[in-house]
Formats: sequence, C-alpha cells, structure tokens
Amino acid sequence: MNPELAIDIFKGVIVFALYIVAPFLGVLLLVGFVISLFQSVTSIQEQTLMFAPKLLALAGLLVALAPWLFRSMTEFASSSIARIATLGQ
Repeated sequence: MNPELAIDIFKGVIVFALYIVAPFLGVLLLVGFVISLFQSVTSIQEQTLMFAPKLLALAGLLVALAPWLFRSMTEFASSSIARIATLGQ
C-alpha cells in the first residue's frame, strides 16, 4: 500500500464521519442557541434547562434519520470492503 492510497482512505473516512455527524451537530447547535436566547430573555440561569431539550432533539433526530444513517453506513462499509481487494494489487 502506497502513502497516497493510505491518505486517500483516511480522507474518505474523515469526510464520511463529518457527513454523518453534521446533521446532529447542526440541530444541537440550533437547539442550544434557541435555549440560550430563551434563558437570556427570561433571565433564567438554570444549567439543566439546556440538557433536556438537547436530549429530546437528539433522540428525535436519531429516530428520524435512522434509515438514512443505516443506508449510508452500509454503503460506506460495502465500498470499503470492496476496496480492500484492490489494496494488494
């Protein structure tokens, strides 16, 4: 295996990981911003107020995106396994 191929595989894994995590980070960022804005406007400074909405948003998003997640991960795994055969050549 040459270094260019190793770098290409590593880059593909990193990009795929970002592709999978991006929707979750985006939603959690938006929920955190809305809750922070609410806390700022109402002067409620309870730290646990952030946890419950983020947890509910994450759980809802996970349920909603589960088919896409499984399909994407299956496609990535099958393409990676198929690529293993070409590494020895």
